[in-house]
Amino acid sequence: MTIKDIVSIALFAAIIATLGLLPPIPVPIIPVPVTAQTLGVMLAGVFLGSIRAFYAVLVFLFLLAAGFPLLPGGHGGIGVFFGPTAGYLIGWALGAWLIGLLYEIFCNSLTSVKEIIFLFLGSIIGIYCPGIIWLSYEADISIYQVCLANLFFIPGDIIKVTIVFFIIRRLRKALPNALR
Repeated sequence: MTIKDIVSIALFAAIIATLGLLPPIPVPIIPVPVTAQTLGVMLAGVFLGSIRAFYAVLVFLFLLAAGFPLLPGGHGGIGVFFGPTAGYLIGWALGAWLIGLLYEIFCNSLTSVKEIIFLFLGSIIGIYCPGIIWLSYEADISIYQVCLANLFFIPGDIIKVTIVFFIIRRLRKALPNALR
């Protein structure tokens, strides 16, 4: 791993942490809010690729476990990994990895539609699946009910995917070699 890799990983861990300063949007049915931090997770996947994006989220999660109040509302500490949001937090690493992997595999044949699909797949499969499974177990709610409650996340994800997509498009025009 090069110095550039380490700096990139630290930068995106910091971006994810910084997005935690934005207030969360509560979801009425489940105790998991909509946050802007998944925007940083998506950006990490796109810009860093699978492995470095995974590491960036791991660095963020280690800082969170160490007690840094990096989640919206100033939450942090090891306890967040035993609460209702734990599956989603772990899903961030999986989502960043999945988005990065899809971009790496299809880097020579990217289209706008593929990019939007990749961002949604990273969110829905990578983040939602572990989150749904953990929340169902933790809160003793059926998976079906948690899946229905997760529909509240879709509008926020549409906004975040749109923002990431336009950031990617602008950077690709301005710096053609910035993204692989």
